[in-house]
Amino acid sequence: MSSSMSSSMSPSRDISRLIEIMARLRTPVTGCPWDLEQNFETIAPYTIEEAYEVVDAITRRDLEDLKDELGDLLLQVVFHAQMAQEQGVFAFGDVVEAITRKMIRRHPHVFGDRAGKLSPDEVKDAWGRIKAEEKAERAARRPAASGPPSLLSGVKAGQPTLTRALELQRKASTVGFDWNDARAVIAKIREETDEIEAALDAGQSEEVATEVGDLMFVLVNLARHVGADPEAALRGANAKFERRFGFIEHALAARGVAPVDATLDEMDALWNEAKRQEAAE
Repeated sequence: MSSSMSSSMSPSRDISRLIEIMARLRTPVTGCPWDLEQNFETIAPYTIEEAYEVVDAITRRDLEDLKDELGDLLLQVVFHAQMAQEQGVFAFGDVVEAITRKMIRRHPHVFGDRAGKLSPDEVKDAWGRIKAEEKAERAARRPAASGPPSLLSGVKAGQPTLTRALELQRKASTVGFDWNDARAVIAKIREETDEIEAALDAGQSEEVATEVGDLMFVLVNLARHVGADPEAALRGANAKFERRFGFIEHALAARGVAPVDATLDEMDALWNEAKRQEAAE
């Protein structure tokens, strides 16, 4: 058999083919140089990115694209499982077994002795109790932490940063560590911007970055106090920026001018025109 034939690979609907492809990509010498260089830390950002791509396809109601994006997300799971298998920790089958065990355990009203016999309230109570049991079991497997558990320890670390900031603040507010109203938060925002300006004047680039992070954290708090979801608010701001910048590009194109050749004053004027049109609509 020729080398080209022995290295051939065909598409398949079977998950085992995807696992085989990933193993081949990670095979030393004959695998893909880029894939071989990766580890859990370098792949993690791609895993998050692919999850967002799935959400984007759903938001756009593009089910054909959703199919492709779910495949990309599944590849991330297979990639992590392959790296874990190489270290002798677990394999893809262990991942599948763990989630199937969890789903069966969390749905005694479907798979257990009381299948079809629980009310919606009883299902909710059982779900909460089982999740608490699983959390206690995971905690028991981890090394013992020094000191009493923190109020904030239950906030998941893998969430988007804006969402996690929101959850940290909500947790702290349960013991009264919070501002009384939104105007107090606005005062804190002014304080943070003053600190950013002071760091800029002093030429302290690292301090500027730190203060910008503080400002973003307080902005999340403002969103919480006015009842706005920070992720949704920023998503709307992104969409608004894309829409208005698109207006600038189209208006310049109608004049035969590329954005790179336009002045900032020209683009600012068109930005304000986009705002006026949106207000009128």
